[in-house]
Amino acid sequence: MTTENSGNQANESNIKDGLGLLGSAPVPVPGASLLGTGPAQKPSEVCGSSQDNASGVPGDISADGADDASLSEDEALLDNIFSITNELYAQMRDPSTGVEEDHMSIFRLLTDLGRRLVNADRASLWRVDNEAHTIWTLSATDEGRIVIPEGSGMVGKALAEGKTLVTNDPYHDPFFNADVDKSTGYVTKSILVMPVTNSRGEYIGAYQVINKLDGDGKFNSRRDCKRLSLAAFICSLTLESELFLADAESDRLTKVRNRVGFYHDFNMRYGTGVDRRNDAKPGSMIMCDIDHFKLVNDTYGHNAGDAVLRHVSRMLVETSRKTDTVYRWGGEEFVVLLDETDIFGAARAAEKIRAAIEESTCIFEGTAIQVTVSFGCCVVNPNMTAEENIAVADKRLYNAKESGRNRVVMEG
Repeated sequence: MTTENSGNQANESNIKDGLGLLGSAPVPVPGASLLGTGPAQKPSEVCGSSQDNASGVPGDISADGADDASLSEDEALLDNIFSITNELYAQMRDPSTGVEEDHMSIFRLLTDLGRRLVNADRASLWRVDNEAHTIWTLSATDEGRIVIPEGSGMVGKALAEGKTLVTNDPYHDPFFNADVDKSTGYVTKSILVMPVTNSRGEYIGAYQVINKLDGDGKFNSRRDCKRLSLAAFICSLTLESELFLADAESDRLTKVRNRVGFYHDFNMRYGTGVDRRNDAKPGSMIMCDIDHFKLVNDTYGHNAGDAVLRHVSRMLVETSRKTDTVYRWGGEEFVVLLDETDIFGAARAAEKIRAAIEESTCIFEGTAIQVTVSFGCCVVNPNMTAEENIAVADKRLYNAKESGRNRVVMEG
């Protein structure tokens, strides 16, 4: 039997149940607003489908709703939750922790919270990337970032079908990807995957826990789902906040970071209180401007101008190092922040970008459009504000424009 419920009431009931605070009536599994719904599948099972008795009460919960686990087990669970929530509060109160790292720390702690709630060996927290058509881990026990195509693996299946899945025989599930096991020697014996949604009911990520450590080593599709729903609920709020922040700091046209993102990143790297003693070299900044951009708009139209902006931003990203960050400053101006790069390294990087753009062609509705870009470079002075550093790079960009355009200036 597959139990389907929706709405906040169901979610609140399951959160209470996950804490061991069971009421006098059976508690439904979370509904579509958190877990999703759908028909049961084998060998993967929808949450609550495999161990329910005829009355609809999970097999490990008595008819009056009392959990047969000992009080000490519930207390240990609450201690685990208390320990992790204390760490969460400490992270959020720490003034030296920036917003981005604050979110990453919270995701790591939430991953561990989910693992402890169901007593699993490993856990991972996944984010949906709709633009790249991938799913990747924000945090994973003993693993770096894992990136998979959307719709693949157990996580992809759970998200595509919009429901929580449990399999205690993964090697016989056609959606199970054994590549990690093969490369590491790890043996996956049981999996629980729970999708999470935003406030609009759109799937934005998923929880995955692997290898139940107690009992028979199998996930209880009713009890473990309810316990994990506590962490999943907190995760959905945190992940939605992260996505809102990422959207606010991104330029919608070019998909690179915007001016808000620049100020955030600059303060994270060079703001007051940031320890730079381990920096091998100072950071640098490149500011650039598309030459004669108004002429592009006047000749080909503003849609063509938008295409040129996307083309130049793509060339900036593709030609820069992975450690460099590209920003759209405004209009046809862009900024690049380069970590541990002196003025000569910044000038070389700018020249590489300049040459690549000059040799490239933007195709808009069958029309070939070629543009050039001028550059001003400077070393970031951490004792100056972001605006003061920008002013230095902007002055050198102005000199590049005045001296003929399509060139790099690193002095003056």
